[in-house]
Amino acid sequence: MTDFLHLAAPGVRQLKPYQPGKPIEELERELGISNIIKLASNENPLGPSPLALTAARAALEDVWLYPDGNGFVLKDRLAAKLGVAMEQLILGNGSSDVLEFAVRAFVTPQDEVLFSEHAFAVYPILTQAAGAKAVVVPAKDWGHDLAAMRAAVTERTRLIFIANPNNPTGTWLPAAELEAFIAGLPEHVMVLVDEAYFEYASDPAMGARDYPDAVAWVGRYPNLVVARTFSKCYGLAGLRVGYGVCHPQVADLLNRVRPPFNVNSLGLAAAAAALDDVEHLQQTLELNAAGMRQLVAGFASLDLRHISSIGNFVSVDTGRPAAPLYDALLKEGVIVRPVANYGMPNHLRVTVGLPEENDRFIAALGKVLGR
Repeated sequence: MTDFLHLAAPGVRQLKPYQPGKPIEELERELGISNIIKLASNENPLGPSPLALTAARAALEDVWLYPDGNGFVLKDRLAAKLGVAMEQLILGNGSSDVLEFAVRAFVTPQDEVLFSEHAFAVYPILTQAAGAKAVVVPAKDWGHDLAAMRAAVTERTRLIFIANPNNPTGTWLPAAELEAFIAGLPEHVMVLVDEAYFEYASDPAMGARDYPDAVAWVGRYPNLVVARTFSKCYGLAGLRVGYGVCHPQVADLLNRVRPPFNVNSLGLAAAAAALDDVEHLQQTLELNAAGMRQLVAGFASLDLRHISSIGNFVSVDTGRPAAPLYDALLKEGVIVRPVANYGMPNHLRVTVGLPEENDRFIAALGKVLGR
């Protein structure tokens, strides 16, 4: 029998697939229970904008046609909203597509990719798949240590991933520090600022002082790529739409490795419409800020520490290995996210849900902790 592992590319042989949050349907099959709440994947509990749903339903009429491979309408809306040229935009099947395009366009097996400890799990996966060397810089207070990251840059460094805010810790970098870091990089280093949670983080109610809008810097730093998504705050995770903003020449290179028709018609239509629904966005932000306060108060009532977060999620220190607690919560019909694979074995990451979901999680967590 053929040894397919032997046939695989060297960087792929030792990879482990990305593990998403457990789906509700899977838990129903495994335990035969219902009334399950999922607070594991940082989804918007309000769902998408009604305008987005209407646009997606209308787009169903033409699903026999390929989507617009250049995404003109969505790019036009984004360009107007962000104050950039359409030539500076690239669309992805989620923002993870944009991350992959950056690796494929700029990274070879002879290169190094830098990112922080406790950073998004996709960064090492993409790096290893490309056969490049991953340089993981130790975190500082659960977040990026920019001084240590700058010291780790070498002639082989080709790409740096920075998540702002970071997932799963929720930590963030203020504008002055992050821009100074980018400005001080050598010309041969590309830097991708992953702003998947930008809308939540920029909400004043989350209390992040001097949180940056990295898109505003693209004109000053041609080696900068900013990635964002419609999966989180806009509630379109199931349609998978993300985008990148960068120098036009960089966008051209990323488009060279972008598969044709990588964003589907429903996603393009829904995302463009979602940008128009300011009221739904505001409701989402208000719900998130209130829910974060609710969860933090719940942790305090259980005498648990948490990592201060400006996303729509928060990681709580359970004071013991969290895997058994995760399993016990599943039996209570509550799905959260264990993050031992991020080097955080005592933490659980929980998405901000509806008020009743947050209450139920806190009650279940207290029960499995015996408090």
